[in-house]
Amino acid sequence: MGIDRVGAAPANEGVARSLAPRETLFVGITLFSMFFGAGNLILPPLLGVQAGRDSLSAIVGFFIAGVGLPVLGIVAVALAGTLRDLAARVHPMFSRVFVALVYLAIGPCLAIPRTASTAFEMLSPLLGDMVAPEVARLVFSVAFFVVAYALAMRPGCLTKLLGRLTGPALILLIVAVVGASVASLLCLPSLPSAAPVAPYDHNAAVQGFLTGYQTMDLLASLTFGIVISQNVRSLGVVDSGGVMREVCRAGAIAGALMVAIYGGLCAVGFELCDQLAGVSNGAAVITASASLHFGVAGTVVVAAIFLLACLNVCVGLISCCGTYFSEELPRLSYRSCAIAFAVFSCALSNLGLDAILSFSATLLGILYPPAIVLVVMGMLRRVCDRVPAIWSWTVGTAVVVSAATGLRDAFAPGLTLPLDGLPLADLGLGWVVPTALVALVVALVSSLLHTRDGRSVA
Repeated sequence: MGIDRVGAAPANEGVARSLAPRETLFVGITLFSMFFGAGNLILPPLLGVQAGRDSLSAIVGFFIAGVGLPVLGIVAVALAGTLRDLAARVHPMFSRVFVALVYLAIGPCLAIPRTASTAFEMLSPLLGDMVAPEVARLVFSVAFFVVAYALAMRPGCLTKLLGRLTGPALILLIVAVVGASVASLLCLPSLPSAAPVAPYDHNAAVQGFLTGYQTMDLLASLTFGIVISQNVRSLGVVDSGGVMREVCRAGAIAGALMVAIYGGLCAVGFELCDQLAGVSNGAAVITASASLHFGVAGTVVVAAIFLLACLNVCVGLISCCGTYFSEELPRLSYRSCAIAFAVFSCALSNLGLDAILSFSATLLGILYPPAIVLVVMGMLRRVCDRVPAIWSWTVGTAVVVSAATGLRDAFAPGLTLPLDGLPLADLGLGWVVPTALVALVVALVSSLLHTRDGRSVA
């Protein structure tokens, strides 16, 4: 995940217009590049391996959470103005806390350490037995974050250069690996038929949806919406209806690109589902596929490109989060925030990619339900704004249910809660029914009170 802006001067400011097809495509690709980081590459291949013959239903669920919700998030924030404006409908304090948690999740708590862990996982096959894995990981992570911090202090031309080099190269690598896997699948007398393994051995579509949480793209989209709407305005679209139309078009383009890439990467894992049973992260799947089709050269190229791509994303995230928290906490400088995030992320990255992904499942399980509810209500904001109380009650219910179950799963997995009896709780979606019921009850009570007050006045 990185943040770019469309570098175009305003055209015919003050005159309502629509973007030309080329401009719309440019904005859509920009939005795609904001979402797409190296971390997004590791989930679909692992899904393909673990879901086996149920890969199709699993990837459909993944598309909903990993593509559909982020696109809706972009639109919802653009409609509201900013993420703070959207979250403030719940409560001003909730807005500050929730926005801070979003930045921590897409920054030092998950996404930043995941960049180093992913890069090391791609590089480790080339190290062999020359050095102990723990020592190699520590040395690599320290060097990685020293370089990332140095670049974050001067992010301008250096990160642009890295992005221009690694972006096209990464896409070409994906096309090559996916193309080789698809061609190999088409040449097989029969498709792989490995049985799905946990977590996809029970309701693969729902598990694919929950896996989509780990892209973190819904949380990222809540910070991207305002950027894309400003980019559209910079191209000369000034009326709110026109901006929304162009944002939706950009979202559709970015969504289509993500579906194509995620689907292709799932096919990479599906091809190897028989050979890689028991694999625990997608980086190993991509490495195995590149080695299978392109030999040692493929592994070297994969490692080099992932290293540069992960470094570029890491620099962008340190810069983004450092800027936000230095503005929120004026006593802290940007430099001190960047140092703190780099050191913390370095320590966390040494837990390994598997541990980070496991930890992220818990944290994102807490953050995603209220984020999903905010996005849905943001799309229906005109209706919801007629009953202001519905914001706090509905989002609050999602927060309570997801936080209770998430903390239980993290610290006391054997503990039984009354919430476990909720519909869909066994699928990890126990927050859905109570949230919907609370929204309905608040709307009905508000309607009854409004009707009674109207009669009293009459």
